[in-house]
Amino acid sequence: MTDTRQAPEGVVADAVRGNWVDRLAPPRTRPWLRLSRADRPVGTWLLLLPCWWAVGLSAASGEGLGWHGAWVALGCAIGAWLMRGAGCTWNDITDRHIDGSVARTASRPIPSGQVTARGAFVWVCVQSLLAFGILLSFNLTAIALGIGSLVLVCIYPFAKRFTWWPQIFLGLAFNWGALLAWAAHDGALGAPALALYLAGICWTLFYDTIYAHQDREDDALIGVKSTARLFGNNSPAWLRGFLAATVALMALAVMLAFGAPGAGMAVALTGVGGMGLHMAWQLHRLDIDDGAVCLRLFRSNRDAGLIAVAGFVLALLV
Repeated sequence: MTDTRQAPEGVVADAVRGNWVDRLAPPRTRPWLRLSRADRPVGTWLLLLPCWWAVGLSAASGEGLGWHGAWVALGCAIGAWLMRGAGCTWNDITDRHIDGSVARTASRPIPSGQVTARGAFVWVCVQSLLAFGILLSFNLTAIALGIGSLVLVCIYPFAKRFTWWPQIFLGLAFNWGALLAWAAHDGALGAPALALYLAGICWTLFYDTIYAHQDREDDALIGVKSTARLFGNNSPAWLRGFLAATVALMALAVMLAFGAPGAGMAVALTGVGGMGLHMAWQLHRLDIDDGAVCLRLFRSNRDAGLIAVAGFVLALLV
């Protein structure tokens, strides 16, 4: 069961204590920033990292990064912050009647009465339009992919109502940036981008199943589905499978991108292996009945994904 200790007024229960929103943001902006999960930045990292995998691997196996690649990486970072905020706000609008019944989410801005659903919808539009402005600086293929991602963003919040596998829909949405960023940097999609995308989906199944174990009991009471509930005590075995698939597909992406063995491929594969070792460490530490452990391990996936980024950047330098 999630820790239900009362958070200070206005503070979201599962936010990192002492985060910059609660300490430094002007009070009138805090509910809106909390809607965007600015007080819980790990989700932005998890949305951004597949983009950086794509830019790094495309650059390392191609003609380098250059100013264009640097802008794609920066534009993806800004866009990830905005679109993660828009997606989370949309999620809170659709889940406003559910969140109030779950201990971990009852303190979110809409169920706690800090923001109205109408105001939240306006905030979705503002963030989406700003992100669209960034998207317009990319090529037409990337723009089309960015627009297409909105379908997945809209569907995901409803997935837990009709499937035991909502984490797949989250993976489809959260890793779309691997396709978009590859197209933005390389000019077109390729097999390595697809392999990265599939690797990211498996990674999402890994970390979001861990995350969902926090709410397993509350979800059962209100009838919300998740892979955590579906797998139950068999979760570690499933997670090992997702770990293996993540590493295998990311390694395939590296081999497809470089085409022939060499120093760059070896360094990039070392980064993939390092990410796999981090995921294995998470499995070793996992206790599916301890919500605090699940949350801490979920958050650590930022570091797991950054290990792969580091490998691709180093491959760019050799």
